[in-house]
Amino acid sequence: MESLIEMKNIKMVFPGVVALDNVNFDVKPGEVHVLLGENGAGKSTLMKILSGAYHPTEGVIIAGSRTYHSFTPKEAMNEGISIIYQELSVVNELSITENIFIGKLLEKKFLGIPVIDSALMRKKTTEILETIGLNYKPETSVGSLSISEKQMVEIAKAVAFNSKVIIMDEPTSSLTSTEVAKLFEIIKNLQKKGCGIIYISHRLSELKEIGNRVTVLKDGSCVGTRNIGEVTVDELISMMVGRTIQERFNSEKSLLLNEKKKIFEVSNLTRKDKKVKNASFFLYEGEILGFSGLVGAGRSELMNAIYGAEPIEKGEVFINGKKMEIKGTYNSLKNGLALLTENRRETGILKNFSIKNNISIASNLKSSKMGGLYGLLDNNFEKMIANNQKDSLSIKCSGIEQNITKLSGGNQQKVILGKWLASNPKIIIFDEPTKGIDVGTKSEIYKLLRALAEQKIGIIVVSSELPELLSLCDRIIVFGDGKIKAEFDGQSATEEKLIKAAATTEEEALQWINN
Repeated sequence: MESLIEMKNIKMVFPGVVALDNVNFDVKPGEVHVLLGENGAGKSTLMKILSGAYHPTEGVIIAGSRTYHSFTPKEAMNEGISIIYQELSVVNELSITENIFIGKLLEKKFLGIPVIDSALMRKKTTEILETIGLNYKPETSVGSLSISEKQMVEIAKAVAFNSKVIIMDEPTSSLTSTEVAKLFEIIKNLQKKGCGIIYISHRLSELKEIGNRVTVLKDGSCVGTRNIGEVTVDELISMMVGRTIQERFNSEKSLLLNEKKKIFEVSNLTRKDKKVKNASFFLYEGEILGFSGLVGAGRSELMNAIYGAEPIEKGEVFINGKKMEIKGTYNSLKNGLALLTENRRETGILKNFSIKNNISIASNLKSSKMGGLYGLLDNNFEKMIANNQKDSLSIKCSGIEQNITKLSGGNQQKVILGKWLASNPKIIIFDEPTKGIDVGTKSEIYKLLRALAEQKIGIIVVSSELPELLSLCDRIIVFGDGKIKAEFDGQSATEEKLIKAAATTEEEALQWINN
């Protein structure tokens, strides 16, 4: 069968880095071709070349009867190529309709003059939203949507124009299980229409259900292409990382309550908007505490309130028995609290700054005075701490002066972690710490979290990935409807228990656990 798109002998060289080396890749009509590899393997670079964002150093792209040495974004669009980026590219200030048709406005003739056909765009938006199961009006502002809903708007943008090839880069990273099932249904309908899907995901459990072929990249080179039905998950991991991945990271030490010191405590915390109500919990020294729950349960809202990013109605926070005033993020930083947010692109990184600036900013703020208004910068100190974190976290980059947006998602996450570690925190809250990160880098981060806990730094992990919580956490709290619904120790917790506790009322969960 002739390919819809074929990439031949693609090479991409950045200053000091060979990102892609003689890579071949294609996608056929009606197939889902999975693209795997660790962060930094070259997946995103290859797809940016296909979408016209990058021009390859060498190689060609064949689309039907045409051969290109590189695409412009316009040429890629004309060839029917759409891309859903891992980092959301929606415009919060615009409506859903405006986001879907941005750069592709529909027109009609009025007295022979072309004008924007707003009514037709609203009609088409309504049809698309019904197709993907997003129950909002076309004029709804995207800024009012949750992260998972914004992800569905990204999918709607790709579906809207009957694309021949749709690139989906981590499309399920922010979706609930119900939304994932709906996405897979959409993908299967697109396949029936002859659309080719390039599917990038680190959730290896998804691949058997949705993929036809899989290509693995490692260090910018192609390891191989296999039929999904002929390869196991373990074989794919071996192709990606070349080593066995550790699966359990729970503490081997006993967590007997009478032997443990409480290093962090939250008491009766309620947000002003009531998205969190009377939340109380504590964290032991040497422990990793997990938070499970459905999307929209209020877990991130709780963590943002603890950190002072959102106003509270009442509640107290104690670090090593000392009360911390909840009066803003700067005060939390000064008191040794760190928060790695869920939305890396919008609230985690400084996109216009270098790796050095991103790593050093928290340390500079912590040593500053007058709410961060007064303080001196020391370039040599910034270089030192940035290089220390780069080396200790194995951040793949050309140097600490490189812009952070040039890094893969996993390496950006390492930079964010390095920023907080450089500030010498007492408590670190990780909200979806491995979102969009490959299995090898996940293992590295899990080991690091365990090492931090053993150094007596308090660790809290919010995650939608139940296997992650079960393999990493010593206790797991189930959160729902803005309240704590249940609690399990890491040894007795199972996916079934966590799901059941999340999906029932607080009273039902307690009754079920006690029985």
